[in-house]
Parts: sequence; C-alpha cells; structure tokens
Amino acid sequence: MTEHEIDITTPDGEMKTFIFHPDDDGPHPVVLYLMDAPSIRPALKTMCSRLASAGYYVMLPFLFYRGAPYREFGASDEEMHARRALMSTVTLDGAVRDAQALLAFADADPAAKHGKVGLVGFCMSGPLVTYIANALPDRIGMGAAVHGGGYVRENQPSPHQFFSNIKAELYFGWPDNDATAPREHMVLVEEALNADGVRYVIDFFPDALHGFAPPDGHRYDRHASEKHWERVHSALRRNLD
Repeated sequence: MTEHEIDITTPDGEMKTFIFHPDDDGPHPVVLYLMDAPSIRPALKTMCSRLASAGYYVMLPFLFYRGAPYREFGASDEEMHARRALMSTVTLDGAVRDAQALLAFADADPAAKHGKVGLVGFCMSGPLVTYIANALPDRIGMGAAVHGGGYVRENQPSPHQFFSNIKAELYFGWPDNDATAPREHMVLVEEALNADGVRYVIDFFPDALHGFAPPDGHRYDRHASEKHWERVHSALRRNLD
C-alpha cells in the first residue's frame, strides 16, 4: 500500500492532500474522500486505507486550507471553536474547485485510472458530495453522503435544490435525531431526488447518531457503519469504470 501526502494547487491556495492506493494491479479508480468537521485524523486515514485496499486510488484533502495551515485538531473547547470557525471557509462552489484540482492531479498520475470517479463525504461534506456530483456530472459516477448535515438551508442556495444535473448514483446514510439533518429534511431531499430522476438509496438508522461511521468516538455505531461500507463498495462496483 502506498500512502503519501502532497500539496495540490487550487485557485484558492495550497491544499494538503493524503493519497492512498495499492502498489500492484493499477491503475486504480479514483475516490475523493471528503473529511468531516473534526477534520483529518488517524481514524479517517484508516478508513481511506481500508477503501484503498479494495483497489481504489483514494484522495483525502484538508478542506480547511483556506482558513488555516494543515494540522490535526484536539478535543479541547478551544480546538472545537477553531474548527467551527473554519467550517465557514468550506463552501459549495469552493468544493467544486477543490474537486476539479484533485481530479486534474489524479488525471496526471499513472497510478490513477481515468474515467468516472467516486465521492464519499461525512458530516459537513455530505452536501458537498451532492453539489459536486451536480456540478461535474460527467466525472462523478457515484456519491455517498454519510451522516451529512445541511442539505436543506434557509435564506441561501440550498444543496437539495441542485440535483437536476446529477448522473451519479447517490447513497445517503441518515441517522435519526440529527439536528443538522432532521427527518423532515430527509423527506424534502427524497422529493427533490425523485423529481429530478436521480438514482439513490437512503438508509435511515433510527438507533444511530450523527457521526456513526468513523470508529474513533462514542457515536460510533458498528451496525450502521458497516452498512455504509457495504453500500459504498456496492455503488463503486456498479458505477466506476
């Protein structure tokens, strides 16, 4: 397994990115793996390695690069406040520019396979997955949004209003009692997906909490997390070249 870090130039600066892929049998299909609000940490890198070991070229970018240099965040109140401030630097249109820069790098790397790519995002990155899939319909073959928040927004462009161009198959892992994505928002998202003819699967997990997927906290739910892995692998096999 190859694991290395690089700085990718975007229109907004230098974006630290971690890349994972098998050493043999390449080139490998590309998957963009978008971090959650706690940011890049050992648990996310372990998840990237797990996915890469199945035969993928996985790219994990530091999405807070517009507001701060790369670092891992701790669990103190001060660190939590810093992360919350940095979340405002992650925008929908900025995420599209980031994805384009990541794909341009991958297209020039012999270890990465050309063609349709996958997107996987967690927490704040759930809406980024759907927005990127809508903006880059000819590149994105599948997208998985896992315990995402903020699909439905008031007084600003709302991600759930931008599904009409999507050609990818989408997966949503949706926990119950999530203040960032309440159940009534799931209904609105489903209505919009159906109206635009998007292929999708939603798993609603009544016993899981927001943050159920990464295996590094008290919110980890093994059943829900393993189901998301099953869905991601299945969708990648169906939709990537």
